[in-house]
Order: sequence, then structure tokens, then C-alpha cells
Amino acid sequence: MGTFRIEGGHQLHGEITPQGAKNEALQILCAVLLSEEKITINNIPDILDVNKLISLLEDLGVKIQKKGRGSYTFKSDDINLEYLQSSKFKEDGRGLRGSIMLVGPLLARFGKGYIPKPGGDKIGRRRLDTHFEGFIKLGAKFRYNREEHFYGVEANKLKGTYMLLDEASVTGTANIVMAAVLAEGTTTIYNAACEPYLQQLCKMLNRMGAKITGIGSNLLTIEGVERLGGTEHTMLPDMIEIGSWIGLAAMTRSELTIKNVSWDDLGLIPTVFRKLGITVERRDDDIFIPKHEKGYQIQNFIDGSILTIADAPWPGLTPDLLSIILVVSTQARGEVLIHQKMFESRLFFVDKLIDMGAKIILCDPHRATVIGHDFKSTLKATTMVSPDIRAGVSLLIAALSAKGTSTIHNIEQIDRGYENIDERLRAIGAKIVRV
Repeated sequence: MGTFRIEGGHQLHGEITPQGAKNEALQILCAVLLSEEKITINNIPDILDVNKLISLLEDLGVKIQKKGRGSYTFKSDDINLEYLQSSKFKEDGRGLRGSIMLVGPLLARFGKGYIPKPGGDKIGRRRLDTHFEGFIKLGAKFRYNREEHFYGVEANKLKGTYMLLDEASVTGTANIVMAAVLAEGTTTIYNAACEPYLQQLCKMLNRMGAKITGIGSNLLTIEGVERLGGTEHTMLPDMIEIGSWIGLAAMTRSELTIKNVSWDDLGLIPTVFRKLGITVERRDDDIFIPKHEKGYQIQNFIDGSILTIADAPWPGLTPDLLSIILVVSTQARGEVLIHQKMFESRLFFVDKLIDMGAKIILCDPHRATVIGHDFKSTLKATTMVSPDIRAGVSLLIAALSAKGTSTIHNIEQIDRGYENIDERLRAIGAKIVRV
């Protein structure tokens, strides 16, 4: 189990460039299975979860060549479908939540897709029903081996249909879209997810020859085609990492420039941080965060009541940033209610912040009230264990602002989502070492 040792209390300074988007990468990499032609993908983040998926694709028979940092070519012209029934696949696929999105492309092109029950972060239940209900509506037969927790779908030929999703699942929508692009006829998906990463997937598929309309809305129409070709695609910057660096700058009262953020794809993220009193300045396609020497003050609602920040499907606030916002609120002036609606275990890391001296009331598994210190007292250094990717980075930000030296164990969780995070933080002045 890896460890970070962090000497907190230092101001940071300089520029930091966000990595390619993890959540986009997991979708886009699965989509290479839809064509036998060469596909080039750029700005792929060098992180544990993405590298695991690339390894899975290689085991499936995808020919992969690295062109340069973050740039690869993929050619899926000789896929080994027998690997899907192997014990190695059942073991490797179980360790990666994003492996579920292999099923849609495999089902569309080869008539069958299998996956072990995926693992991932311990942040609460994340149902797979939306994925498989969509495949069934397209004409697939579903089977589930309860003893091995192994899912399968099979179909001679998928047929387009209308479907109303019971939840706007991002990965579910992506999986169904990838299955529908090669189906016979027209598929309509209502209550589809419309996150920028899903939009990126649809645009890439259209460049490959798919016929998808309604991109960016919650109503997608997909006219099936017989085959898809090759293309080149570049990932967006990771919006969760961008939000993390905004929070880091505010908590450490540092002046930071976040480079090449793709402002038009950030949605409410800058607005929410501004509601906490943080100055988020646009400079071309960069974000500039000045030193908050006098702190930052949380806005109230217009009637004077306490601000509530909650997650919601896009274009609402992504749930992945709520833990960052909670940590940043601990040093604000004022109070805020954080309402995590989508996952029931994501706020349980607040006990670590309370140990550090934060004033937080955990109301229930979904809500926490934060009373800010206004930097009148600093958080205290402590020893912690990272429970998941986002909570781990939130604790890292807390440690960088705290007085003294903190230790964070189980940093493999952080490595799953953030590329060379210790090296990049040291480059802007952080005192962090990997032990």
C-alpha cells in the first residue's frame, strides 16, 4: 500500500495543465472495438484505470501502438472472443468499473458481450440495470451466472427501438449508443445522459460513419449503419481535475493558472466555486486563481437562507466534485449544506476532516453541513487512508493546507484517477513525497 507524506501550510505558485479526461477515456477506448480500421486517440491520461482498460483491450486482441505521450493507435481487426470466457478476463474485468462499456461494442459487432460484475470505488451502489435493459430492448438475450457474478448478452442482429431510460446514466447511455450504432433501423433514447464526455463519444462515432442526432440533448436518435471506419480523436481535459486545482488554489491561498481547460465544456463548475466566494477568472482558455489572502465568503440564497450545493445529472454539478467543494468550504466564511444525492457512501470521509479540526455535521449519508473556519484556525495534520479517488484527492488538498506533516495511505486509489499527481504538485511548490 503506497503512501504520500505531505508537509502542509505552503503557498503554491505557477501553472498546471489538466490531464485528459478519465471518464471520457473509458468510453472512447471501448469504442475502438466497433471498427476493424485504425483509430488514433490523443490526450489519453496515464492513470491506473485507463491503463488497465488498455491492457484488457490488448488481451482481447486489439493491436495497440504508442505514438507518443498520451497518443495511441488501435486496430480491432482480429478480436479473440474466447478470451471473454477465460478466468483471466473474469479476474481482470472485475477490477475495473469501466469494463462494463466493453459489452455494447462487442454485442453490436460480434453478437455477444460478457463481463464479470465490475468493482471500483466504494461510494455506494451503482446499478447495471440501465445498461442491460437497453440491450434487451435492442433485441439481446440476457443471462446471469449468480455463482460467478458473470453477465452476458447475445443477439443475432440488434434492432432499433424507442426507449425511455429510468436514469440518465452516463455509462449506460454510452453503452447503449455504442450498441445501437450498428443495429438495424432507428433507435431513440430519451432521458439520455448529455455530459460533454458522452457528446465527445457521439461526435467520434459520427466521424467513424455513425448517424447520431440530438447530441448534447437528452433525446438521441441513432440511425443504424452496417459498419464503421477509422478516425482520430482527442480527449477533453478532465473537468474533475480542473475543479480539484481550483479548490487546491483556494485552500492553500495560492496563485495558480490552470491551462487549456476547455471553458465551454465546464458547465456550472466555475459558477459553483464562485458561490463559495472563490475568484475564478477566465483568461483565453485558461483559469486564473489569484491568492485569496483575505479568504473567501460563501454566498447565501437571495432570501438569506443557507446555501445548498447538490449534485445532479448534466448540466447539473457533477457528483465527483462534491468532496472537493466540501473540503474547500471548511476554510470559507459562512456555512453551506452539501447534498450528495447520487451516491450514499461518498460523504463518509468527513470523519477524517473532523479529526483535522474541520467543523462538519454529517446529517445523514447524503448531507453534510460545513461551518467554515475563515482561516482563523488551520486544519491539523494527521494520518489518513484514501477510501476512493475523489475523497483521496480531497484529503490531499486538506493536507496541503494543514499545519504540520500528514500521511495518506492507500494512494493507489488516487493514482487510479490522477496522473503523476505528486510530481505535478511538486512542480508548483508542494511539499509531497511518495513513500
